[in-house]
Amino acid sequence: MNITIRPAAEDDVPVLLTFIRELADYEHLAHEVSASEELLRSTLFGGRPFAEALLACVDDEPAGFALFFHNYSTFLARPGLYLEDLYVRPAHRGQGLGKMLLATVARLAVERGCGRYEWAVLDWNTPSIRFYESLGAEMKGDWRIMRVTGAALEKMATLAPP
Repeated sequence: MNITIRPAAEDDVPVLLTFIRELADYEHLAHEVSASEELLRSTLFGGRPFAEALLACVDDEPAGFALFFHNYSTFLARPGLYLEDLYVRPAHRGQGLGKMLLATVARLAVERGCGRYEWAVLDWNTPSIRFYESLGAEMKGDWRIMRVTGAALEKMATLAPP
């Protein structure tokens, strides 16, 4: 078995969307997926890419992915990397692919001078929480994610000065 981690290319958009949908099913959030190949192609490989993706391949077949983007810490005055999604297909779990993907993004964070590498995990996902903690990740219990989407985002935007 030959395992490789490589940057995703534009031709990988269909498999990325498949993985996103599989992850959403696992997280019981399939109803929230509105991504399309066109949107992924535009936002990952268009004129201004907003995120990057890595693919974990087993014998050249995609088996998982990590999608991440830069954020910024004012306290550190340094960029950071935020891992939006990490997914490995069930048939390939336990082979070290998730660890390799996490470590590859960590290496990129170090190479890029980032001060932080962060991600969120669902509170019920005990296997993932244990896995992340085994790698040195720390659960930040005093922070909660705030999110505005859809109509609420549109309404909030109207409050901005012209």
